Parts: sequence; C-alpha cells; structure tokens
Amino acid sequence: MNETLFWVSLLINFSGVILSYRLFKKTGIYVWIAVSTVVANIEVIKCVDIFGMPLTLGNIAYGSIFLSCDILNEIYGKSEAQKGVIMGFFALVGFIFLTQIGLLFTPSADDFAHESMVTIFSLTPRVCFASACAYLVSNTLDVHLYNFIKTKLPADKWMWVRNNVSTIISQCTDTVLFTVLAFLNIFPLETVFKLCFTTFLIKILIAVCDTPFLYMAKAMYKREVK
Repeated sequence: MNETLFWVSLLINFSGVILSYRLFKKTGIYVWIAVSTVVANIEVIKCVDIFGMPLTLGNIAYGSIFLSCDILNEIYGKSEAQKGVIMGFFALVGFIFLTQIGLLFTPSADDFAHESMVTIFSLTPRVCFASACAYLVSNTLDVHLYNFIKTKLPADKWMWVRNNVSTIISQCTDTVLFTVLAFLNIFPLETVFKLCFTTFLIKILIAVCDTPFLYMAKAMYKREVK
C-alpha cells in the first residue's frame, strides 16, 4: 500500500506544480514552494517503510520544491529561481517561529488539541537549524548548478541533464547537511550513514521522475508566447 501511495503522492505533487503554473504562472510556483516547504517540514516527522527502506514522509513534497525552482530557472532565469528559494526559506522560518509561539499558550480545560500539537510542532533548536540551513544551502546550490549547466548546454533537448544533475547533487547536499547537523552524536555514526544513504536513494528516484513535468511546463510556456 505504501508503494502505491508513494506513486500517487508523487503524481499529485508534481501535477500540483504544473497546475499552479498553468493557473497563476510564476506566482503560482512561488506559492507552491512556500506551501511545500511547510508541508515537508510537517510530514518529515512521520516515518514510513517504502521499497523496504525506512524513510521520512516529507521527501516527495520537498522534491517538488526542486522541480519548482528548476521551472523558474528554465523559463524566467536564475534571479527568479533564487527569489523562490528565499520565499520558501521565509515560509520555513515563519512556520517555525509561529508554531513555537503557539505552543507557549496554556490550553484551556476543554482543549483536546494541545498535546497533539506538541507532538507535531515541538522541534529542538538543533533540528530547526539543520532544516533551515539544509534548505537554504541545497536549494541555492540547485539554482546555481542549473543555471551553470544551462549556459553550457542551452538547448531544450538537454533539459533532462540540467534538471537531473543539478537536483541530484543538491539533494545529496541537503541529505548530508540535514542528517549530520540534526543527528550526529545523537544516533550512532552507522545509523547516520544509513539514514543518509536510504534518503538519498529515494530522492534520486523522485528527481528522475520530475523530469517530464519540467518539459510540460516549458511546453506550456512556448504555447503561451506564440
């Protein structure tokens, strides 16, 4: 069941990016980046087994951010893609601060949600720092790598190269940064390496699957400018 839901979720997330672009152009992509950043950081606390590997649930939503930035980079240029990264970072920091403030309120006697909110939103400062740092570094790297490859291989037939190479390298950076900053000296070193490896494997799969959606977005743009 988890494997089926994985493919369904992948299709919904990537189709959501394309629908956002179709309806609202680059503004829709910016909104999607902000929403996915928040969703990914909520889902990351849930662990599931997919393809025989223990993984965090937020990888698919997080992968759609890289697709979104690549669409912005491909169609509107590096500066617009970097703007999307900063918007996502702002959404992430705002989400962390607002949820932590909300937890400080004393619940009333009739409240039933506080304990669940504590479970979901109680993040240690270390995890908060690791998440924000990994997001900003990896997505900025993706923007610059994509743009660099585009200058070397500008033809549309090479979109799959710049998309996959930039995303896979950036996702590797994100995985290592977050896992090391969040869990080193908390889990055994062997566990940290295992988390890095399994998470990166699934991120490679997600990165490869987003390529057709990048071509779809570019095709939409070309039809609109004719």
